[in-house]
Amino acid sequence: MPELSTIYDYMRAHAGLLGTRILEQFPALQQIEDPVSPRLEGLLRRPFPAQMIAIMGLAKRWRQARTAMVVAECGTGKTLMSLGAIHVHSEGKPFTALAMVPPHLVEKWAREAFLTLPGVRVFLIDDLRNGGDESKAHGVNEVRIRQGRIVREGFQTSLSDLRLRKAFSSPRKRWLSLCARPSLFIVGRERAKLGYFWRHAYRVPRSGPYLGCVVNCDTGKPVFINESRLTVADFEKVKIAETIDTRGDKSCRPFHSPLWQADPDKIRRMAPIEFIGRYMPGWFDYAVCDEIHQLAGDTAQGNALGTISSSTDRIVGLTGTLLGGYADDLFNTLFRLEAAGMKEHGYEWGTTGRSAFMQDYGVLETITKVEPENNRCSKAKTTSMVRRKPGASPLLFGEFLMQLCAFVFLEDISGELPPYEEKYLSVAMDPLLMTAYRELEDAIRKALKEHRGNRSVMSTMLNTLLLYPDHPYGLGTLYGKEFDEELKRNVRFVIAETRDLPEEQWYSKERRLIEEIKKELAEGRRCQIFAVYTQKHDVTSRLERVLRNEGIRTAVLRASVDTSKREAWYTRQIKEGVQVVISHPKLVETGLDYVEYRSYQETVGFGARDRRRPETGRSRSCRASRTDESDTGTRRRFPRRVHAFLW
Repeated sequence: MPELSTIYDYMRAHAGLLGTRILEQFPALQQIEDPVSPRLEGLLRRPFPAQMIAIMGLAKRWRQARTAMVVAECGTGKTLMSLGAIHVHSEGKPFTALAMVPPHLVEKWAREAFLTLPGVRVFLIDDLRNGGDESKAHGVNEVRIRQGRIVREGFQTSLSDLRLRKAFSSPRKRWLSLCARPSLFIVGRERAKLGYFWRHAYRVPRSGPYLGCVVNCDTGKPVFINESRLTVADFEKVKIAETIDTRGDKSCRPFHSPLWQADPDKIRRMAPIEFIGRYMPGWFDYAVCDEIHQLAGDTAQGNALGTISSSTDRIVGLTGTLLGGYADDLFNTLFRLEAAGMKEHGYEWGTTGRSAFMQDYGVLETITKVEPENNRCSKAKTTSMVRRKPGASPLLFGEFLMQLCAFVFLEDISGELPPYEEKYLSVAMDPLLMTAYRELEDAIRKALKEHRGNRSVMSTMLNTLLLYPDHPYGLGTLYGKEFDEELKRNVRFVIAETRDLPEEQWYSKERRLIEEIKKELAEGRRCQIFAVYTQKHDVTSRLERVLRNEGIRTAVLRASVDTSKREAWYTRQIKEGVQVVISHPKLVETGLDYVEYRSYQETVGFGARDRRRPETGRSRSCRASRTDESDTGTRRRFPRRVHAFLW
């Protein structure tokens, strides 16, 4: 038996036994050999075996608790699994479900519901009440599917009307008299949180001991945060509040004191989700929050998640990205879904609880600096700084996620997916570009040595060396910043001067891209190109010009295209005969169907974008390509996944 010197050696040596013990001590709610509900046969689309296990696991979880999550890679069918779980758990009774989804997925969710649930009626929540701009939809509108497209037709109402019971004993019984079938209400998360405008609320005394200071209207005293007194300049575009626990010299029951209020001079409105939370608790049987990881922040959208969780009977969150690398990324989500469980573990909402959660389940780095003694009469000055690091403890999985989440991977349904091919293209730079690149690299390397540890030089190095091979002109002089001890402020210094190469010349990587795209077009396959530089140094415009010069019909998807209209934008491009679409990957990051652009050429892919290609519902094989210069500094210094950020 080999020597076991580390914990990793031990785990590798006994992986089989450890896996068996884990399965015995922590059995899944739905085992592979367990029977599935006969109601799955009633779905309009038959789930794959792995999806059936997840659906049954969710249904069984809902019999034990209110909350659940599906953590599944992009393309595994999270929408199908959540709708299937609702169908099974409802046991044939009419239900009302609320889905809060990214704005560009609203119509896709409606289409998926029609193709999955038998006899379902789907409604879009466009805003709180009827009336307003006649060019836009208002209130709650029923939608139907016509020739594969979602159109608004049928029943029209509003949330204000749905909460009324009128001649019935409850609003739900009134709704059942109007709709005795399963019903799904879909709202885009941008509209869901669209509430009133607000403004800061504080006073500045004109006399007395606090003359000219910012004071709280509830106490008449200055506001202190982190032992620092707030001034007027501290009130920017962030809501500020404090907790009051004393009245004068006497203690009192702590209460929340916001330093902001509704702005009566602007539009007066209530967010649809806030209205549901206040006036329609229990009206919805189920709630689905798609891309729940994007609701983890302390924002209006994140607060909407907490409101939905508290006002519906059952809730499921869907995500392909459970956390962003740090353990405390889950803190807000777990608190909003299972506040009681978090309190049982001793955590409280806010910065204090988040810090304690990070200490228990995260990775923290303590940096201690010891400055030399100035003289014999003084001691060395020691300062410590705690910094969070990527990583999470396995205890986080055991304590919170094991009983909450259903995990599905593309490998679990790989037998049902179309063939997938990925290739990496290494292209040598042209001599002119190589010479200019080497000069730039040497100048930046010299600046790094002269300014060791300077973050501005490091960030400029990474950004410039990634960009320059694709945009070798217009960069100008590169500057860095450093703190000047004499002037007591940051000062600029020159890092390097960049050479401007001919803009009208096509370079080697662009020529290779043209060659690859023409091969795909010859087989009747449209192409999708991702480029990450779209602002000051716009690579997408250059690529569009390069491809059109070769007679290739090209379009660029910009951020100015409304998120709810991007799928329709793709459909329009197909009708107009566009062969290649260029966009930033963030614009189509989650869930967007590429229509007939499903098989596409990709020259950079990362994160969720990597896994969206071989998704369910595709019939043609998927091909993806990444291109990169073969001898760049970024390739030598960084792993492939980083330097591939070049288009």
